[in-house]
Amino acid sequence: MNHRPTVLVTGAAGFAGSHLLDLLGRDDVRVVALRKPGIGAETQARYPQFEWLEVELLQGDEVRRTVAGLRPIAIYHLAGSPHIGQSWKAATETLAVNVMATHHLLEGLRAEGLHSRVVVPSSAYVYGPADRALTEDDPIESTSPYAISKIATELAAAKASARDGVPVIVARSFNHIGPRQDPSFFASGVARQIALIEAGRLEPAIRVGNLDAQRDFTDVRDTVRAYRALVERGTPGQPYNVCSGRALPVRDVLNGLVALARVPVTVEPDPDRFRPNDRQLLLGDPSRIRRDVGWQAEIPIARTLCDLLDYWRQAV
Repeated sequence: MNHRPTVLVTGAAGFAGSHLLDLLGRDDVRVVALRKPGIGAETQARYPQFEWLEVELLQGDEVRRTVAGLRPIAIYHLAGSPHIGQSWKAATETLAVNVMATHHLLEGLRAEGLHSRVVVPSSAYVYGPADRALTEDDPIESTSPYAISKIATELAAAKASARDGVPVIVARSFNHIGPRQDPSFFASGVARQIALIEAGRLEPAIRVGNLDAQRDFTDVRDTVRAYRALVERGTPGQPYNVCSGRALPVRDVLNGLVALARVPVTVEPDPDRFRPNDRQLLLGDPSRIRRDVGWQAEIPIARTLCDLLDYWRQAV
């Protein structure tokens, strides 16, 4: 009989989810990993040491039965639709996956009288534009279907904490990058192109949009460490910025990856990749998470970019 406490991870087959599994594998806990039916079989095969369940989070009764049977002490709710740009074309799916799945999970815990500590990742994109580091007290506004979905998710988390007795902590994650990220995201897309160029499968030119925008980049492995720290020591009902506190021009990420290339690579501007509403600065203040739970970003961007490119070299 398994007497270790149960920890549940939704979206375990995803980018951050798989890195969280790497982290939790070192802890003395029973990890139950959830994946969407029909998706994530390859990731499951890479992690046979964990228990896997296929659960459709959009089915409330199914979610309630799952949490009732597992009675986890902690839940990392990483399932969701993560892409801002794609949310304009798939607004219905983005809202359903991000909002309703969260609602079903929190409602299932309430209905079963469970007090599992839950981390719900939100996003830095709930904030309005600013020319300085953003704190958790800055106003939020909806600038995309993705942002709307994350604001609604935060409201569901606040309600669960304040009224239902479910201790939910919100993690407002800024841009996190690293190995296994989908190539639709900038850094991973550039790294994949370089790997293909090195393999002789792509012409040696990378087409890019706005390189002047500055972003607060954190290695995904630091990000999931933040999630674990928040589960252990975060204050329910509070949002926490998960960020490095440093802004880096997107150009520096590109140049860092190109510098690692084993063959010459040229960079060409592509007008079709420029987004007129792209904010110039997105920078977070990590003071609260550092003060409350003792977390800070540790992995330097140079290592992140090197590991990301090595991942794509193996993948292609």
